[in-house]
Amino acid sequence: MRRLPLLLLTLFIQQGICQHKSSSTTDFGNIRKMVDEFKTDPRGPYRDIRWFCTDGSIRMPKDPCPETIGPGVQHARYKETVESLGKTEHIYLGQILAYTEPNILWDGSANHSRLKQYQIGKYLASVDDGWVLRKGQFYRGAIQAEDEEAAGIKFYKWLLGKNEELTSNYFLIRQSMKDVPHSGDDNLAQAMRSQSKNISDGYTAFMDLRIKIHGQPAEADIKAVRSFREQHSNKASAGILKQIDVLINTMEEFYTPVKITSLLDGKKMLKGTPLGTSIERYIAQQSQETSPAELVSATASLLYEIRTGIVSENRPTARMYLLDISLKLEEIIFKRAPQWEPSTLKELLSKIYHLGMGTTGAGYIELWEWDQIKNTLNYNENKENITLGELIRVLNTARRQTEWSASMVKAIYGDEVNRYTEFEPLAYGFIDDRIRGSIALHLGKTVSELGDIVAQQSNITNSVLGIPEQSAVRGLNPGYAYGELVVVEGSADVVEVSSEKIYIFERPPSDLKPVAGIATVAEGNLVSHVQLLARNLGIPNAALSGDNLKSLKKYHGKMVFYAVTGNGNVLMKTEDDMTEAERSLFAKKVRKDDKIAVPIEKLVLSETSVLNMRDVDASDSGILCGPKAANLGQLKKMFPNNVVEGLVIPFGIFRDHMDQPMPGQNNTYWEFLNNMFSEAEAQRERNVPEAEVENFQLEKLAILREAIRKIKLKPEFVADIDSKFKTVLGRPMGELPVFLRSDTNMEDLKDFTGAGLNLTLFNVSDREKILNGIKDVWASPYTERSFKWRQKYLSNPENVFPSILVIPSVDVDYSGVLITKGISSGINNDLTVAFSRGAGGAVDGQSAESYLLRMDVTYELLAPAREASFNRLPVTGGTMKQTATFESRILSEKNMQQICELAEAIRDKIPKDTDTDYQGAYDVELGFKDDKLWLFQIRPFVENKKALSSDYLASISPVIDQSKKVSLSIKP
Repeated sequence: MRRLPLLLLTLFIQQGICQHKSSSTTDFGNIRKMVDEFKTDPRGPYRDIRWFCTDGSIRMPKDPCPETIGPGVQHARYKETVESLGKTEHIYLGQILAYTEPNILWDGSANHSRLKQYQIGKYLASVDDGWVLRKGQFYRGAIQAEDEEAAGIKFYKWLLGKNEELTSNYFLIRQSMKDVPHSGDDNLAQAMRSQSKNISDGYTAFMDLRIKIHGQPAEADIKAVRSFREQHSNKASAGILKQIDVLINTMEEFYTPVKITSLLDGKKMLKGTPLGTSIERYIAQQSQETSPAELVSATASLLYEIRTGIVSENRPTARMYLLDISLKLEEIIFKRAPQWEPSTLKELLSKIYHLGMGTTGAGYIELWEWDQIKNTLNYNENKENITLGELIRVLNTARRQTEWSASMVKAIYGDEVNRYTEFEPLAYGFIDDRIRGSIALHLGKTVSELGDIVAQQSNITNSVLGIPEQSAVRGLNPGYAYGELVVVEGSADVVEVSSEKIYIFERPPSDLKPVAGIATVAEGNLVSHVQLLARNLGIPNAALSGDNLKSLKKYHGKMVFYAVTGNGNVLMKTEDDMTEAERSLFAKKVRKDDKIAVPIEKLVLSETSVLNMRDVDASDSGILCGPKAANLGQLKKMFPNNVVEGLVIPFGIFRDHMDQPMPGQNNTYWEFLNNMFSEAEAQRERNVPEAEVENFQLEKLAILREAIRKIKLKPEFVADIDSKFKTVLGRPMGELPVFLRSDTNMEDLKDFTGAGLNLTLFNVSDREKILNGIKDVWASPYTERSFKWRQKYLSNPENVFPSILVIPSVDVDYSGVLITKGISSGINNDLTVAFSRGAGGAVDGQSAESYLLRMDVTYELLAPAREASFNRLPVTGGTMKQTATFESRILSEKNMQQICELAEAIRDKIPKDTDTDYQGAYDVELGFKDDKLWLFQIRPFVENKKALSSDYLASISPVIDQSKKVSLSIKP
């Protein structure tokens, strides 16, 4: 495997351990059937109605609670199947707030799942005619609106009395107030989007208007919808026309200007407080007719001030009022931002800055994240010009904020949406609906306008199949490809990929097999396995927006040409539009001598003793063991206090075991393997199609893999490793949790990294699991994914030999990757770092906290972490899942200094201590425990020089004059 305990940790996170039952054990088909039944049931998910009295007693519906035992509330009880579903699967349908105590609704032990499910349920009801309450919404007495509102008020008074919850979960709390009744308000914006969707679903001619209302909503849409109704009055059904009338009414109500003078109505307790005074000042200044620019700017400032000052207001009810005002302010910006039409570049930059501030005030990014970028976005108003380099930096920073805002919604609601989508596909639209109802929607549109200006000034113009908003597309690493375009919306884990196709992923699978090219909605992080493999192998890779992905769906299945230049511009065109030069790139098959050979001449297979990691170093890589063990042994010599002790199971022990007779065969394991490769070559000589040859090999490898997993470990080897655990690691095997890291001779070749292709077992403590894990790691190079990557890029893929690195677990507070090069800047003296909380950070597509770090310890935030959970490593083995919040950064200034010092030492010591002339960058895995830095791996950072130097890519990549002056008075 490519990184510490990383792949399997990420898989555990994605599968939902431990808070919910794993998807693999949940019968979603049965839940889907249950939901369908509720939709047609007059009582929906409810069985009957009862009075619930203050003393805890329950009475029949015609027998209300007597005054002697206090008032009661009347509502439905859930069906037994619904209650059972909640207990066994933590899935709650048709939730009644009056039936739920505040601490139960908050559901802290399950990362607030019940509250999120309540919101998803409200969304589904709005887009699917009541959803599970399609008939049950008419079940009289089941839900009492006044009791639900009273329960909502009770909930927020309870929750908003907790400072820590308000600080760490500001976004979730504020978002929930759009759905949990507490002030009589309705979510008109969501209703408007839902109604337009329902109309277009039933009458496709409305689709263009639906796209406009969802993507670029404006008050002028009312006139457009009215005009549509007139034009289609004789074509659309009476039912559709009625739905259009309802939509027009909703739009008129939504676009009715918020009465600024009424913001403090009924909220006398805020008067005289610091925030109350600011609100009164805002009312006085903005209640008269003002320009959209002035109103949006002032509203964003107040929205931000409420966010920063709300914790200083200690009264829960006052906090509830402030959040209600905050929602009204966001509504004002959402309605008026489209009316702000900047007349100059200077004003466009001002709009981006204030929309960014408002987005922060609304909670879509954290306060510390805004502190990192606000100075870049807040240009000097006294300047008449801006350099193109500065403008590009503003654009990149503003793009990032838009991405961070969208990723916040996904991080907070993603787990619940994914689970609901398994039995109700409509739930998938919830996240998109939240983003489209946010200020970030208008921020993204305005940033795209800036992108168009930058494209004009720098000649970096994307050409991606003519889709809109192309300035949101940006290249990550260069390369070109030709193949079928596959657009994957939602989870990609079940997609069977092909090396002949180009994939557009919302989020790529963590175990990606070979592909021709990829693009993802944001990059996750620059040092994930997918990104490093793509960079290493010259696979074109780009980031794009969710809207870009949707626009590309109509090209799904088409043959396309795809190229990314070193400057980051992106080209994608259909097969028919390819030039002769582009066709010539694929006129010939890749020759065999273009592949990379695994060196085997120096292999020492006679070493059959378990080694102390201190006794190996970089000179043993590819000889006694793989580069992980060799390089970590080298690091142990160089940084003895920052590297754990370790054991190395060399190549020779694996090879020795492979000489044993293979069960069910007439030969040894090794003979079986070599016979398979010999037969494959014979088939090729007989012109058997390559696909058939590959299938033959995969079938044989599956047999071999299962046999290796059951191979008998030799007694002398078991006795040896038992002894080394005691003498080197200091504890008997079974009493110390360890990592078993696959470490093959095919990794870290000069032109092939092999990132993430083989297995690592993490935090294993049980003795038998360790011994069985050794066999599992030996078998992992023969998996389909690992073999396909080797087969595609190596000329002798049969000569793979696994060694194993065994190291004690370190339960780090946070971990990640350091690349001793600025990947985004291209500057060799810069550093790229990416960290996530807990063990196993910053790989496999995790949305990690990433920085461009300079050696003077100045830095630029590239992305904040957006992983909702992380793993700790208990001494008992396995993992313990914890929930993450994002209100504070991961890496401290002290950590930054430590990383810079480490990078300087690596650059100085590695060439000297290893007697090498390697001058390139290094890829380092590390973590921090109580601010102590621990090193886990170092390897050369491999880039594909062919892609970087491609004549074709150079021919379509413009030269950018970073010093060019751009007038701030030009028109957008």
